[in-house]
Amino acid sequence: MDQPEEFDHEPYHALDYAPVAKLSLWEKMGGRALSIAVVVHLLVLALGAFWIFQIIKQPEIIPDFTPPGGGGGERSAEHAVKEKKKKVIVPVTKAKRIVAEGARATYTIPDQTDKFGQVSPLVSMGGGGMSGGLGGSGSGKGFGKGNGSGNGMGNGNGSGKLFGLIPPTMSKRCSKSDRLARIAENGGLPACEDAVLKALRFLKANQNTDGSWSGQSKVAMTGLALLAYFGHCETTASDEFGESCLKGIIYLVEVGMKNDGKLADTFTINHWSYEHAIATYALSEAYTFCKEIGQPVPSLEEVTQKAGQFIIDHQNKNGGWAYLYAVNDGHTDVSVVGWQLQALKAGLHTGLKFQGRGGCLARAWKYLATCQNTNGGFGYEKPTSIVPGYFSLTGVGALCLQMWGKGNGAEVNHALKYIKDNTKFEYNGECSDLYGHYYESQAMMQRGGEAWKFYNTLYRDQILNNQDADGSWKAPGTGAGGKIRGAGAGYADKIYRTCLCTLMMEVYYRFLSTGAETHDM
Repeated sequence: MDQPEEFDHEPYHALDYAPVAKLSLWEKMGGRALSIAVVVHLLVLALGAFWIFQIIKQPEIIPDFTPPGGGGGERSAEHAVKEKKKKVIVPVTKAKRIVAEGARATYTIPDQTDKFGQVSPLVSMGGGGMSGGLGGSGSGKGFGKGNGSGNGMGNGNGSGKLFGLIPPTMSKRCSKSDRLARIAENGGLPACEDAVLKALRFLKANQNTDGSWSGQSKVAMTGLALLAYFGHCETTASDEFGESCLKGIIYLVEVGMKNDGKLADTFTINHWSYEHAIATYALSEAYTFCKEIGQPVPSLEEVTQKAGQFIIDHQNKNGGWAYLYAVNDGHTDVSVVGWQLQALKAGLHTGLKFQGRGGCLARAWKYLATCQNTNGGFGYEKPTSIVPGYFSLTGVGALCLQMWGKGNGAEVNHALKYIKDNTKFEYNGECSDLYGHYYESQAMMQRGGEAWKFYNTLYRDQILNNQDADGSWKAPGTGAGGKIRGAGAGYADKIYRTCLCTLMMEVYYRFLSTGAETHDM
């Protein structure tokens, strides 16, 4: 009988039928391999940790036990330096003043190779017409590189920034040692510096709550007060005057923002062309200083730009500048022109761009030429228009030419000779025109040499001896006829005359002489 089909195959061995062992869950997940991987990773981590703690050293922590402002030695000195730097960088009204105290810097303000920088006078501030700028009556005139120190300033061993970036024409006044040295070198006295400080303290004490000065022509008076501050390098970073300075700047900026860059108390009276120029001049200096000390004032750049461009765009067709900024016709005179040219020069130092300035200046020189007499004197609005006996605007014409690099020309030589031969100064008498003498003091300082020696002897003690105890200057005297030769009735305003006298006392260091005396005078 045949075997069934299922028995046709060879018999299986017992091994083929051995039972399969049951695996655990861990074994099913590949536990052995996973265990090995974990061990390997732990070893790697352990080696890494060992390398971190043994190879990379932690920085040494040195505790500072010196309290702020106390102690001594190097650690406390370092702390003081850090704190001072903070005060310099942070724009606060109480920031430390940035100066090169104790160092005889070689930077200058303004250097006449530039060829000039800033200047400031004005004249009558009373009511009525335009005797001398902001008031009075009649036909008078208008408003009236350094080595630095330490690691912070200049370009000497310190090689810092700050005043190294301020134009060379705007830094000499910022070192007390420089100021005192220049006062002595130029025939001044320590009393000149004392007089300036007393005057600035008077201005600070008599500032209006809104930041302005005076009760009339406030925009112009605020501009003059700020120029007096800047003349002594008192900026928004000044310890003593910083807050007052900032308030004054903000006041002018707010006026400009409300009036699209125009600066005046009102725009319906003749003398606002004086006010605008004086305030523009002050804001231009403010912008230059604030930019370089790192304390910007909101909208200051915008207003300064607009105000300077307005002057260029509103030059009269005859090359001068007119009352009410009339472009066609209108009344132009040397006094109004003087303030516009000073403002434009200060604008040059800001680094801002102004369209048409070159052509504007060329036209202005031609206008001034039409107002100079053959004797060298500058008339009010034409070569023959003078006050009794004297061409009192000669200093204005000379200074405007000097500040723009024309100090060696025949026009200036002739004008300064006229001043030397004819000027007089008697504070309590008829020849006490502060406006005219302020311009003349600047012009003669620029010439230097014998011209300055003569003038310094003439004016220095007259100014020093007539300052009141509160720091202001008393009203100048008059002649027998009750008039001041060359001036209107503008000196009743105490702020006005104090600003003029302060700026005259700052001439020793606010401007540098060109040393351009090329002939006997």
